[in-house]
Amino acid sequence: MSVTPLAAHRFAPSVPAFRGRLGRDPRSGHWAVPRRYRLHVSTACPQGLRIAVAHSLLDVGDSCPLTLLPAVPDGPDGGHTALRPLYEAGAHHYPGPALAPVLGDDWSGRIVSNHAPDIMRDLDRYFGDGRAPLYPCGAAADIEAVERLCAQDVDEAAQRAGQAADGPAERAAALRVLLDALGELERRLVGQEFLTGDQLTAADVTVWATLVHLDTVHRHHLDAAAVHRVADHPALWAHARRLTAHPAFAAHLDLDGIARRHHARCRGLEAAGAAVQILDWAAHARGARGGRFS
Repeated sequence: MSVTPLAAHRFAPSVPAFRGRLGRDPRSGHWAVPRRYRLHVSTACPQGLRIAVAHSLLDVGDSCPLTLLPAVPDGPDGGHTALRPLYEAGAHHYPGPALAPVLGDDWSGRIVSNHAPDIMRDLDRYFGDGRAPLYPCGAAADIEAVERLCAQDVDEAAQRAGQAADGPAERAAALRVLLDALGELERRLVGQEFLTGDQLTAADVTVWATLVHLDTVHRHHLDAAAVHRVADHPALWAHARRLTAHPAFAAHLDLDGIARRHHARCRGLEAAGAAVQILDWAAHARGARGGRFS
């Protein structure tokens, strides 16, 4: 198991601390054995939401059980008390918050990984049946590009664009980054059904969870004009709407939990964009149908 030096987390607690990977070789320490590992996620968190949807799409509940954590972490440091033993077992006197998501090893009581992209890749590779992989052969570079775009140019930029403490120029620059990223995702959907080709992949799951967070959290701190510009990507939001109507996505959409987590953590000011909802997520989730996209 790879663990980032703990000193780093006193200054950047969101940096993944545990980066172990599953493998086929029992000598690796994390041999891919059914029911040895357990996922711990909160679907109010975009990373946990991604993993929960992937878990359902891959239908791996029998081989890797999933435990849902509260929407609002119950630890005084912003972590989950249920995960503290795993963190303590993995790093003695672990100083940071016990953050989710976590892939835990039930045999050793230790953490394998708390890095969402690695967890999703290992679920797909070692527990999926291979018939509808989320990381198909030849798509790795495209999927990684979408993941970076969502993390840096959508989520982080949207947060900066809504920070009242920043000046107008800084917020405008962040909004431009956000809109450019959404434009790139929009172009990827021109003439094709999914983001990286002709089948659903982890890229679609990642973008969906990112857009849920953008509309239900970040929108509240943007002005109305900015929200209208964000919404002006019809193919992208239609894609999000269509994914929401799939049971694997709809089943994990906890809008109330997302709202409670946001209100518990947020110290920013609400802006006019709070009144401009982009999608009626609840309505589309209620219309969930079948297991196939249409």
